[in-house]
Amino acid sequence: MSNIYKGILDSVKRGSKTFAVLVDPDKSSLEEVKELSFSAQACGVDYILVGSSILTNGSMERCIEAIKEFCNIPVLLFPGNTLQVNPLADGILYLSLISGRNPDMLIGNHVISAPLVKASDLEVIPTGYMLVESGSVTTVSYMSNTIPIPRGKNEIAACTAMAGEMLGLKLMYLEAGSGAEQMVPPKMIQAVKESIGIPLIVGGGIRSAGMAEACCKAGADIIVVGNAFEKDLSLMESMCRTVHDVVSVS
Repeated sequence: MSNIYKGILDSVKRGSKTFAVLVDPDKSSLEEVKELSFSAQACGVDYILVGSSILTNGSMERCIEAIKEFCNIPVLLFPGNTLQVNPLADGILYLSLISGRNPDMLIGNHVISAPLVKASDLEVIPTGYMLVESGSVTTVSYMSNTIPIPRGKNEIAACTAMAGEMLGLKLMYLEAGSGAEQMVPPKMIQAVKESIGIPLIVGGGIRSAGMAEACCKAGADIIVVGNAFEKDLSLMESMCRTVHDVVSVS
């Protein structure tokens, strides 16, 4: 079994929650990436995700190099498209957008990127990606040309996650989207967690330690935060500590 995924499973088995920071190369300068990486190392962040819905100004390669210069935290690609596959990372969340009906996001982009991913040393973690209505149109929903799952439709989210697990996906990712007005509802997180036996990631719209704690207590195994740190990097320590202090009772 691959090392990063095994580590995730081991954490879930222990009842431990883990914390990931999302870095968008298009929104962060190299100096900001270095500062964030240094802070992540000091705070005990578990994973760093790198990716963007659209990449216009940033460089994926330079971003990953800057992260690795200042910390030894595993770097996972969180690709918005096939151009964001880079072998310098440690692994890749191979995302299939199972909440939508866009064939490119379900399998089309995977067919294009498969030779490059297979030829690399990246640890490939097949991940079911589920967009959830967040109060506004997010970049990821617009760029993916998909409709998010309505916030009140917990049963749709649960059944979608079940289907993804039965298709062989190894992680499930509930996403409100970058810049979301609202995070994924705790009741939906709970419904999805109770319907699957694989680790659950939750991200988008999480702007405080209290919000991160609520997601963990609802059933999230990994919390992902990105936008909040672009505005206030000092939040990282309290959010990371809060997530690590939550212990699963299941």
